[in-house]
Amino acid sequence: MSKNIQIKLLISDAKIPQKQHSSDIGYDLSSIEEVKLPSKEVTLVHTGISISLTEGIAGFVLPRSGLATKHQITLINSPGLIDPGYTGEILVPLINHSNSDYLIDKHDRIAQLVLLSEEHVSFEVVDVLDDSKRSDKGFGSTG
Repeated sequence: MSKNIQIKLLISDAKIPQKQHSSDIGYDLSSIEEVKLPSKEVTLVHTGISISLTEGIAGFVLPRSGLATKHQITLINSPGLIDPGYTGEILVPLINHSNSDYLIDKHDRIAQLVLLSEEHVSFEVVDVLDDSKRSDKGFGSTG
């Protein structure tokens, strides 16, 4: 099932988020400007787009794995949450963990947007949770 998300291009050559492969979940967000990311600093990078999410849909801005692993650049607040009702520009706060400055070119892919649909739930207080293979084994217990 496909849903339409309204998008506003704040500058004429801003990039509409898109998937690189049809099976991808994340839509790439791109920079509208050339910007230097100084070493060990946070820089807000402009995407030049605003979106309007309908009630029950949330947008999560996530790092791109290539930037993180190859250049040590990631989001300072990962994941960043876009709630329905926020219609301002999507800004991406990138942090450069490396010892060298890094240059983002105009239209470089800088982050991913993942859209999730909320299912309303309620919480039930219980004395014991159902047992599972993983149970309470903690970090690394999946293998």
